[in-house]
Amino acid sequence: MSTYLAVATVTATLQRTLQMAVQTDIEGARITTVRPSEIGNGTPETGVNLFLYQVITNPALNNIDATPFRSRGMPTKRQAALDLYYMFTFYGNDAELEPQRLLGSVMRTLNDKRILTQEMIRAACRDSTLPFLQESTLAQQVQQMNIVPLDFNLEDLSKAWSVFFQTPYLLSVGYKVLVVLVEGEESPTRSLPIRDRRTNELMPFYNQPQIEQIGTQGGVTEAIQVDSTLIITGKQLKGDWATQVRLCGIDITPPEISSTQIVLPLSQMPVTSLRAGIQSLQVVHPPMPNGAIAHRRGKESNAAPFVLRPRLLNVAIQTTTAEEDELRSGQIQLQTNLTLGARQRIVVVMNEWGIQQPASYLFDAPHREQDGTAVTIPFQDVKPGEYLVRLMVDGAESQLQIDDDPDSPTYEWYIGPRVTVH
Repeated sequence: MSTYLAVATVTATLQRTLQMAVQTDIEGARITTVRPSEIGNGTPETGVNLFLYQVITNPALNNIDATPFRSRGMPTKRQAALDLYYMFTFYGNDAELEPQRLLGSVMRTLNDKRILTQEMIRAACRDSTLPFLQESTLAQQVQQMNIVPLDFNLEDLSKAWSVFFQTPYLLSVGYKVLVVLVEGEESPTRSLPIRDRRTNELMPFYNQPQIEQIGTQGGVTEAIQVDSTLIITGKQLKGDWATQVRLCGIDITPPEISSTQIVLPLSQMPVTSLRAGIQSLQVVHPPMPNGAIAHRRGKESNAAPFVLRPRLLNVAIQTTTAEEDELRSGQIQLQTNLTLGARQRIVVVMNEWGIQQPASYLFDAPHREQDGTAVTIPFQDVKPGEYLVRLMVDGAESQLQIDDDPDSPTYEWYIGPRVTVH
């Protein structure tokens, strides 16, 4: 983030960057930063005027914590996130179309340089004609600063020139720079962390179950598949008289339950009820029969997400006839062990099996009318070869097979599932 010099640094960076471009395209052209009403009063005969006419607070980033700086041990300070609106005005000899030539030069330059880079900002701060910017720290800003063109209609231009500038109209376009962060000087106070929660059982849900993590017997990094055993960890997981896990709308009683851990084999679930992709589960304490009023509705934990990965059971491919060196088109048929929902987004990934600049392709499945375990996906412009195949269902990716034979020439390589595009 930057100091109070941030806004001036942005303007100076734009001015310096555009000056290098326009003076090459139109001899004698200069970039000025005066009010539009001052154009012609001491300004060059040919040039572009850069005028900051509006500053708007960016609602998404204003006054958020500066997390990257906090992680470096620096105190968190409040920040103002600003969007800067500029009017570029072009003037010169209309008979030689100088304003229009300048317009083209500026728009080409800003189309190529859509981001204010650290190098551009540092170059402006080192400029000997701008000594007041030497203390600017805008180049250290973590948030990227983009240059975006504005679409002005005739009414917008009329209001801008008649209200803001009150001067005869000249050829103009608008751009905005977002987001510029201006850091404050005072650090807000921060309280000590809460070490323990003590409710003395006065709260109605003081012993409500809470899920902290979902993993498998192989650890939290192991992929969860339909034959995995879930390890659910948390607090107050064991109910007074019964404990169930709610998954895909079905309540199941796990075989192993403690106050901090639940073991649930997914094999207890009906396979037809499971879907590939992001799933969520809850720990449920059913209400006591004829129990106290406080417990007659039971208790439910937070909904904890996990990713259930599909497994490819069969892959087949059909291609159209083509010459040997031509790209192929066709369709690939995939069979999975999980039901694929009609509204789920399905993508097939094909990676050429090789090490010499292997090709990679992604193809979306077309719209489907009903659920099923099989899907057919068309593809086009694929070069002939052997490909590893993966399926992504709402971002849940099927796993590739790894050669675990130490004596194999492809030891620890991905070896399947594979198909051949002839």
